[in-house]
Amino acid sequence: MKITFIGGGNMATALIGGLKKQGFSMAGLQVVEPFDEARERLTDTFGVRCTPAIDAAALNCDVIVLAVKPQLMKEAIAPAAGKLAQQLVISIAAGLRLADMGRWLGGHARLIRAMPNTPALVGAGITGLYADPSVDLEGRETAEKILSAVGKTLWIEDESLMDAVTAVSGSGPAYVFYFIEALQSAGASLGLPEEAARLLAIETFVGAAQLAANSDENVSELRARVTSKGGTTAAALDTFASLRVATSIGHGVAAAAARGRELCDQLGQD
Repeated sequence: MKITFIGGGNMATALIGGLKKQGFSMAGLQVVEPFDEARERLTDTFGVRCTPAIDAAALNCDVIVLAVKPQLMKEAIAPAAGKLAQQLVISIAAGLRLADMGRWLGGHARLIRAMPNTPALVGAGITGLYADPSVDLEGRETAEKILSAVGKTLWIEDESLMDAVTAVSGSGPAYVFYFIEALQSAGASLGLPEEAARLLAIETFVGAAQLAANSDENVSELRARVTSKGGTTAAALDTFASLRVATSIGHGVAAAAARGRELCDQLGQD
């Protein structure tokens, strides 16, 4: 299988690195990247062919991964419009619908939309995937193989739900970092040294997430197990409830999803 990446930024680098760890031959990869420094880095690190613009060799592939910023997508893929055959095209750009990208590619329909998140940079990502109905099982398996190189994958059967995927997991790492910041700050305000507060906050979050991931129990049950009536945890959770923290999180995620829909409308215009 030959794969061409359009864009050689952080996410493309993570995917290439993940594929290499899985034993994928780097001779089967190439990257279209306009910046000299990025091309040199990719060539030095992985030995892949890099080119500053889409050329015939770049289009001589089985899969094209679109890994450029959403606002640059239309211009970036214009040289490929009307020149694709049966290549599978996977977009990892947020806020772009398949219909718009297919139109920009001259009517190409064999498309998959993917929403990875930044933990993919350390091989711990989660990617939501949606395939155009024209994509067969082989195409879906190919996309899953590529994206699973940086973490877990989840298929979504309704493209409109990709905005919810973006709001929950795509933007989600920022929510996690926000909570860690707050927990670290709270620890420091109680007298803990800054580095101690940071370590306690991060490792507690990592450990709790691993516990939830490895448990068959609902997270609400795990939470209840830590919460003794009248104890320290209950005091904190009662305060969170009185401040409607859970409701605020829900409002924030809904706002992210709404913004995702707005961006799809804006970015998809001709």
